[in-house]
Amino acid sequence: MSSELPKQESTSKDKVIFLTEEEASEPSTVQLGASEEHPPGLILPNGDINWNCPCLGGMAVGPCGVDFREAFSCFHYSEADPKGSDCIEKFAEMQTCMQGYPELFEEKEKKYEDQGDDPKENTAESPATEEPVKSSTEEPVESSTESEKSPVEPK
Repeated sequence: MSSELPKQESTSKDKVIFLTEEEASEPSTVQLGASEEHPPGLILPNGDINWNCPCLGGMAVGPCGVDFREAFSCFHYSEADPKGSDCIEKFAEMQTCMQGYPELFEEKEKKYEDQGDDPKENTAESPATEEPVKSSTEEPVESSTESEKSPVEPK
């Protein structure tokens, strides 16, 4: 038996090329594929809706995707005044669907209640201590007694 490993032919999608100093000093003539000036956003250049846009946050797919696409399409193509006023029924259907999946479409207010960070509440209490928060114009209150303030005389 030979101690050498058998040679394995490997095929790779990449190709390694070594350049001489002379070749490396010449400007490259590589042409890259044409890039789009602006990547497609929510609305494609032809006016259609780009359902693959990450800005939709996956709303176009999932359990309520059909209702979302119908409501959003209705609004996008609406010619009513005010725009979308003819789509209220479609949005109501979408909302009804979303209420059937509270684990996916949880209301923001409920999230804040769970975390204790309701942005609507504008109180002057600190959430950690529930004591009034001191404003920068208030003077500090000293709580020490006179006996604590007097210096201790050395013996």
